[in-house]
Amino acid sequence: MNNAFARASGRPATRPRPRTALVSAVVGLALVATGVMVASSASAATTLGASAAEKGRYFGAAIAANKLGDSTYVGILNREFNSVTPENEMKIDATEPQQGQFNFSNADRIVNHAISRGMSVRGHTLAWHSQQPGWMQNMSGTTLRNAMLNHVTRVATYYRGKIHSWDVVNEAFADGSSGGRRDSNLQRTGNDWIEAAFRAARAADPGAKLCYNDYNTDDWTHAKTQGVYRMVQDFKQRGVPIDCVGFQSHFNPNSPYPGNYRTTLSSFAALGVDVQITELDIEGSGTQQANTYRNVVTDCLAVPRCNGITVWGIRDSDSWRSGGTPLLFDNGGNKKQAYNSTLEALNAGGTTPPPTTAPPPPTTAPPPPTTAPPPTTPPPGGAGCTASVSLNQWNGGFVATVHVNAGSTRLNGWSVSIALPGGSTVTNTWNAQASGTSGNVTFRNVSYNGTVNPGTSTEFGFQGNGTGPSATPTCTAS
Repeated sequence: MNNAFARASGRPATRPRPRTALVSAVVGLALVATGVMVASSASAATTLGASAAEKGRYFGAAIAANKLGDSTYVGILNREFNSVTPENEMKIDATEPQQGQFNFSNADRIVNHAISRGMSVRGHTLAWHSQQPGWMQNMSGTTLRNAMLNHVTRVATYYRGKIHSWDVVNEAFADGSSGGRRDSNLQRTGNDWIEAAFRAARAADPGAKLCYNDYNTDDWTHAKTQGVYRMVQDFKQRGVPIDCVGFQSHFNPNSPYPGNYRTTLSSFAALGVDVQITELDIEGSGTQQANTYRNVVTDCLAVPRCNGITVWGIRDSDSWRSGGTPLLFDNGGNKKQAYNSTLEALNAGGTTPPPTTAPPPPTTAPPPPTTAPPPTTPPPGGAGCTASVSLNQWNGGFVATVHVNAGSTRLNGWSVSIALPGGSTVTNTWNAQASGTSGNVTFRNVSYNGTVNPGTSTEFGFQGNGTGPSATPTCTAS
């Protein structure tokens, strides 16, 4: 990557990334409101954002705060796009350069510009192994987990109500044939770190859509794609709050547009999540580049839950891969052949109702296995139930995960009583119904997790202000 240019999704310009697998950080695509009204017009739309809006979608761009003084840049932005993603201004090193000291000035410039123009904003990104400030890079274990959750909570709370979609976690899966997680300092805090980040984001900004974002997940046959699919499938089955999946889609000769791209989008959508193309750029020129842009747009429009597309930059000169001329406008801000094919594809597209059944498994790869999360081994017990609490805590707040363990007979319902320290309050609960918010709080099962077979367990969680509980909870079978 040319160090003179902003990095895609997120590598600092001083840390070039390997070119074997195109890594781009999470940049969020800002979703246009769910219920966009379709404007009837006798003629085709003449801008990207207007055409996408007619289909109930958005067409956005990643932008940099330091270019908002460039009149050509801003002119294209304001004319063509109805969604923005900050390139680097919302990443961890930018928003919390010193632990506990937050700086939103550059991100605010982008958010305020977008809101003033009626654009939506994708927040990018809350939790990521890269572009961490030095203080976070030097942390590990529980200390790092708590710092990560505090960062997610503070940033998402600050922008509550202004962000349509958050890239909550970015690039957590490894390249290669394993289909497993990337080894990172965050992963080493425990395999549940992604789930914990999503739960914290939901509590902090309950009105925003929460997305997982990654690169090299465009090809349905790739192990990495299947690994992300299985995680999303597991989250949906267990009620972990995930609303969308972002596909960065950086295409070049080493990572080309796959013929099964539409299969990938539709397969994820069938899990009950939105799909978004979050960091699109396509190296090349002329007809070849134009046709690939056309294919990507056509594939998105063919999937009802593909909400929109974000290109990673505006002009070729603004791109982190400027040498590959990967965007829709040339260095001077002129429309390229790829721009014309993109607008034509948008104008040719239509809207279709969401599917009521999942598409058949693709023939290019076996369908991902349906696996339940590994059960937590319960402590020995009699005919009733027991409960245990694990905490992720930071200064002023906490997230508690509670395991409800069945004894020797099946549970048909359960309740767990937990004593909170003085001054602590429950702010959000998932997978349970809470009675009260302070003192002795009782949590009862919801409709889908009341039945627990002998020797197995279920779990629920809650977030609170103050200090988390330290006393052993009391579980009662009902």
